[in-house]
Amino acid sequence: MSGKILIVDDVATNRIVFKVKLGAACYTPILAASGESCLTLAKQAKPDLILLDLVLPDISGAEVLRRLRADPETASIPVVVFSAEEDRASRLAVFSAGADDYLAKTIDDQTLLARLRNLLRERDEITDLENGGAPIRALGFAEAGAGFEMPGTIALVTHLPETALRWRRELGANMPDKMMMISREAALSGAALSPVPDVFVIEYDLADPIGGLRLMSELRSRPQTRHAAICVVKNDRIGGESAIAFDLGANDVVPVSVDPGEFSLRVARLLQRKRAADKLRLSVRDGLRMAVIDPLTGLFNRRYAVSQLAIIAAQAKGASQPFAVMVIDLDRFKEVNDHFGHAAGDAVLTEVARRLAANIRHNDLLARIGGEEFLIALPCADLKDAKPIAERLCKAVHDAPFAIPGFAPLSLTASIGLAVCDGRVCHVPEPVAEVIDRADQALMVAKSGGRNQVTISQTAA
Repeated sequence: MSGKILIVDDVATNRIVFKVKLGAACYTPILAASGESCLTLAKQAKPDLILLDLVLPDISGAEVLRRLRADPETASIPVVVFSAEEDRASRLAVFSAGADDYLAKTIDDQTLLARLRNLLRERDEITDLENGGAPIRALGFAEAGAGFEMPGTIALVTHLPETALRWRRELGANMPDKMMMISREAALSGAALSPVPDVFVIEYDLADPIGGLRLMSELRSRPQTRHAAICVVKNDRIGGESAIAFDLGANDVVPVSVDPGEFSLRVARLLQRKRAADKLRLSVRDGLRMAVIDPLTGLFNRRYAVSQLAIIAAQAKGASQPFAVMVIDLDRFKEVNDHFGHAAGDAVLTEVARRLAANIRHNDLLARIGGEEFLIALPCADLKDAKPIAERLCKAVHDAPFAIPGFAPLSLTASIGLAVCDGRVCHVPEPVAEVIDRADQALMVAKSGGRNQVTISQTAA
């Protein structure tokens, strides 16, 4: 795994030692000897991770960390604080400032590198989500979320109930979030997880020496819990197994003797990072959805409709089944905008979309493909199936007047061009564009023939 790691230490020997270790692991070390140089390089070099000494000649490590977290350009960079000091106040100070971990300088290389790999993987996942959502945000599809955060849900999974009770007491004293004491079986039961926990705190030796790791692997393999944060609590006697836990996907590993205050801060940090990732996933998902949705009517747009129609056509060809395509146009719609205004026109289009959706089958495709033009694709439909649906749509538009605030109800009609492609009759597959073109041509005939009617174009010869 490649990655730029900023090493911040005022002792040259320490910087060189870390540089050699990280260079041997194929990372790119960047060196800084003070807090100010760390802040400058963090913005200029944009490292993937920062190793920060707690004691620096100009600014304390905790203050450097606070400034990093306060700057949007550096706020999401993982920071691991290194120190020879192990006092409680220092540890609480750095975790309060937003540290991702606090490690002793004497830590073994195996655990150190596993922790770095772990944090860099998380960083890569966040970066991928940010990059995936950037074009969507640039188009204005993604909106900023609300500032209020609901309490999270934290699941405590232990072998003995008294252990879970102690964790709930320690975490609950410092966190407003909901604490669930659950068994291993309940953690793996989708029905029992309501709501799905944001964070799992799991005992390392759950029922057997590596029971916690087995459970973690199971949770990571299931869609419902795949993105949950996981904190493994291990016995103090367990050493190198921390590296295994990190490599298997633990977001944090803490000793069973961890200070309650530090325990709460670490779990709160996991919850914060998990929520940030969830927001990015939601932004990308909603942005992708909006990229294929017409914002006025909520129907699919032309791009999505054409791609889905190609799938419908391919499936019809493979199964030797027919399918039908309708192109629908509102008659004299320009007069609505000219006489009543565009707001009234938008209201009419929205109501037309509702009526069309209410009068087609559940698996039919409905899209708005132009100003007042709609497309409907009907899988597994021949002329006998499609014609009654088209006539019903004409009737749905014409029979009920459209309410326009401040004006008398307005009557409108629609013209429909219907094209059927029947694989049982036409053995040469017809391109989708030609099917749509035939429906368009039929629509023009309907328009010129008096409007408010359905005109049919049979399968191309």
